[in-house]
Amino acid sequence: MRISDILRSKGSAVVTIRPEEPVRTLLAELAVHNVGALIVSPDGAAVAGIVSERDVARGLHNEPGLLDAPVLQIMTEDVHSCVLEDSIEDLMVLMTDQRIRHVPVVTDDGVLAGIVSIGDVVKGRIGQLEFEKEQLEGYISSAG
Repeated sequence: MRISDILRSKGSAVVTIRPEEPVRTLLAELAVHNVGALIVSPDGAAVAGIVSERDVARGLHNEPGLLDAPVLQIMTEDVHSCVLEDSIEDLMVLMTDQRIRHVPVVTDDGVLAGIVSIGDVVKGRIGQLEFEKEQLEGYISSAG
């Protein structure tokens, strides 16, 4: 199963936020869209960073007045990404090794094409395993 399969089922919509927006706006967007992270982008296509609920929590711990600071102050700039042709297995390794829960999907020329969360990966993997199970059950019942 490929990343393109996940995006085909969940869609390719990505909520982005501009780097200069205040953290307060970030929190509102996370709540409105019921997501755990946003891609930081100046134009909705380029990936400048990623910012998660965890970044906000850690930032507030260090600086209580953070809510009015720009998102760029807490975002992660070194973003791990994947492409549509990558396998779910490769993405699971990346997420585990890097201890990340959200990975932007980019095209070959670096344009934002979607986002995949650990929940999307688990859902896709469960679907894949269910399909394999049904295939094996069908094979066993037809062979007997």
